[in-house]
Amino acid sequence: MSASYDFGSLIGYVGPVVLLLAIFVFIRVSGMIRYIPNSRIGIVEKLWSGRGSLKSGIIALRGEAGYQPEIRRGGFHFFGSPFTYRIHRADLVSVPQNTIAYVYACDGQTLDATQTLASNAVASDFHDVRAFLTNGGQKGLQRKILREGLHAINLAQFIVLTAERDYALSIGGNQQKMLDEMRGDIESRDGFAPLVISASDDQIGIVTIHDGPSLPSGEIIAPEVGTDATRPETFHNGFQDPEKFLKAGGFRGRQLQVLTEGTYYLNRLFSTVEQVNKTIVPVGFAGVVVSYTGPAGDDLTADSYKHGQLVAKGCRGVLKDPLLPGKYSFNSFAGKVILVPTTSFMLKWVRGEVGGHKLDENLAEISLITKDAFETGLPLSVVIHIDYTKAPEVIQRFGDVQKLVEQTLDPMVSSYFKNSGQTQTLLQLLQRRSEIQDVATQDMKTKFERYSLELQEVMIGTPRSLDGDQSIERILDQLRQREVAREQVETYRSQQEAAIGEKALNETRAIAAQQAALTASKIAIEVAQNQGSAKVELAKRTAEETVLTAQAERQRKTLDGEGEAARVKAVGDATASATKAQVDAYGGAQFRLTEMVLTRFAEAAERGHLQLVPQIQVGSAGGSGGQDQGMLGALMGLMLKSGVVDGLGAKPTQAE
Repeated sequence: MSASYDFGSLIGYVGPVVLLLAIFVFIRVSGMIRYIPNSRIGIVEKLWSGRGSLKSGIIALRGEAGYQPEIRRGGFHFFGSPFTYRIHRADLVSVPQNTIAYVYACDGQTLDATQTLASNAVASDFHDVRAFLTNGGQKGLQRKILREGLHAINLAQFIVLTAERDYALSIGGNQQKMLDEMRGDIESRDGFAPLVISASDDQIGIVTIHDGPSLPSGEIIAPEVGTDATRPETFHNGFQDPEKFLKAGGFRGRQLQVLTEGTYYLNRLFSTVEQVNKTIVPVGFAGVVVSYTGPAGDDLTADSYKHGQLVAKGCRGVLKDPLLPGKYSFNSFAGKVILVPTTSFMLKWVRGEVGGHKLDENLAEISLITKDAFETGLPLSVVIHIDYTKAPEVIQRFGDVQKLVEQTLDPMVSSYFKNSGQTQTLLQLLQRRSEIQDVATQDMKTKFERYSLELQEVMIGTPRSLDGDQSIERILDQLRQREVAREQVETYRSQQEAAIGEKALNETRAIAAQQAALTASKIAIEVAQNQGSAKVELAKRTAEETVLTAQAERQRKTLDGEGEAARVKAVGDATASATKAQVDAYGGAQFRLTEMVLTRFAEAAERGHLQLVPQIQVGSAGGSGGQDQGMLGALMGLMLKSGVVDGLGAKPTQAE
C-alpha cells in the first residue's frame, strides 16, 4: 500500500510537469510565442489564413497568407493562432558612416515604361511597408537612398545594398545574380560613397540624369531647374533630392547646372557625375563663349555688322559679353570658351620662329620681286591688339584667332608687301626700311580695323636671298665695303682731330707748367692796367679840372679885360679928349706929336744919362763926328721932315 501511494504521488507530480512540458512544446512548435533579440528584427510570415493566399505580390496587406507588412522588434511576442505564423529573424540594416545604401522594393506597383527608378514622390518611407504599398509605392530600385545609421526594415519587402553587404530575407540563385549585377553597376559609379569635389582640385561636376522625361527634340543640354532655395518644394539642392528635381521640371540627360566644391549624397543610379577642370581665363585673354543651349536670342550687334548674331547670356550662339580673366564653373558640354589674346601680340612671318601664342607657326617670309627684278624673301613682324569688347566679333567672323591669322591676315599682309616691293629696288628695301615700315603701318591700320583689329606696328627685317641666289649677299658686301671706306675716312678725320687735340693738350701742359709765372705776369698786367687806369682816370680828372679852371680863368680874364678895356677906353677917351684939346691948343696934331717925342726923348735921356752933346764928334763926310751926332741928326731930320720946326716958327729951306 505504501508503494502504490508513492507511485500515485509521483504520478501526481509528473503529470503537471509533463503537461507543462507538453504545453511548452506545443507553444514552441506552434509558434505562438517568439523571442526576438533587440539587435535583430522579426519578419512575420503567415502560413495559412481564412482569407486565402495572395493573388499578387508578396506582402499580405489584408491578412492573407504570406509575408506580413509589420515587423517585430526585440522581446517576446505572442501569437494567438497556433501553427499560423513563422518568424524570420534578420539583422538591422546598418549603413556605415559616410556611405550610401540603395533600396530595392520587391513588391509594389510596376514602373512606367519611361521610368528607370521607382518614384518616391508619395511612398518614401521604407520603415512602414503598409504605408509604402498603400500609397502606391513602386517595385524595383528606388530613387530615394538610405543614409548612415541602423534601420529596422522589412527585408521581405525591401532588399538593401550597402557598401559592406546585402540585406535580404533570403537570397537564392537568381536573386543573388540580380544583386550582383546591381552592386556591380553601383560600384562602377562609386555609388556607395558620397560625391566629394575638393576645392584644391579646381574641378566641377557635370551631372547626367538617367531618369525623368526626355529632352525636347533639338536640345542637347537640360536647362537649370530647382535652383531657388527660397522654394523648398522644388529645391533639389544639387540633385540630392530626385523627386524635387523632377517636380521642378527637370529632364533626363546632361544638365546645364554644375556641381561645385562640396559633398553630395547622390543616387548614382539616378545621376552620374563627371568631374572636369574649371575654365580658366588667364590674364591677358578674354573668353568668348559659344553657347550650345538656350533659346535663339535677339541680335545685339549694330546694323552694319553682317557676320552673324551676337546674343545675350542664356541664349544660344556667340555671347556678346566675354569672360574676363578668372576661374569659372563653366559647363564645357553646354558651350565652348575660346580664348582671345587681349594683350599686344606679335605675328612673325619668319620661317622657324614662333611667337608666344603660336598663332604664326605656319607663317614664313613673304616672297616678292623688287623693282630691279631681284627675287627675295622679306621677314616681317606685325604687332596686333584685340580689344576685349570686340573679341566676340572676331570669333563670330572667323571662328578662332588661328583662322583669322592664316586665312585673312596672311594673305592680306603678303599681298600688300608684294605690291609695295614692286615699287622699290633691292637697295631701297635695304636702306629705306624705316620709311617703308612707317608707311606700311599707316596704310594697313585701316585694313585691320575692318576686321575689328588694332594694328600697332609693322617691323621689316632684312630681305633674304632665295635658295641658290647670292645677289643680296653681293650687294650687302658692296655696301659693307662702302661703309668700310666711309669709316676709314672718318678714322682719318678722327686721327686728324686727335692730332689737333694732342697739340692743344701739349700747349695746355706747357701752359700748366708755367702757370705760376703766367699767373704772376697776369696779376702784374692787371696791376699795371689798374694803375694805368688809375692814372688815366687821374689825368682825366686833372684835365677836367684844368679845363674847368681855364674856363673860369678865361671867364675871369674876359670879365677883367672887358672891365680894363672899359677903363682904358674911358681913360683913352679922356686922354684923347685932353690930347685933342692940347693938340688943338698947340695948333695941330703934328705939333703935339713932336712935343711928346721930345718929352719922351728928354725923359729917356734923363733916365739913361745920355749925353745930348757927344764928347767925340764924327763928321758925316768921314770927319771926327760920332754916333750921337748921327742920331741927333736923324732926329732933327725927322722933326724937320715932319714939320715940327715949322711949328716952332722956322721954315725949312729947299737946301735943307
